[in-house]
Amino acid sequence: MITGLAISTVWVLDQDRAKAFYTEKLGLEVRADMTLGEAGMRWVTVGAASQPDVMLTLMVPGAPTMDEESAAAVRMLLAKGVVGAGALTTDDIHRDYETFTARGVEFIQAPVEHPYGTESILRDDSGNWFSFTQVSGGGRAS
Repeated sequence: MITGLAISTVWVLDQDRAKAFYTEKLGLEVRADMTLGEAGMRWVTVGAASQPDVMLTLMVPGAPTMDEESAAAVRMLLAKGVVGAGALTTDDIHRDYETFTARGVEFIQAPVEHPYGTESILRDDSGNWFSFTQVSGGGRAS
């Protein structure tokens, strides 16, 4: 039986840049940064301090997880900014929107009130977009 979500992949164009973006701009913490196996695959994970069992792995498209044609297609989609990587939540969206904006985070939508809470949309340095939401009244993030 599945007991929860532990790791989700976020495709990035450069692991060092992505690691800096997620830690320095968004305030997540590094969980792992290591090289695995003979192929030398780099494994970088980050997560929110308040969720120690949930991580994002920042993966560059390519071997050993996909062939070069597929990797090129993923890189093209990232560059176009059409990959939605998920939803991030906050307890104070207006404070964090101001903080992240000052740190250079690109928002493609300012905070907007919805029935489920207040949502803005941010983009990481690889082109992934995230719903950034302060959930209200026991609802779930979009």
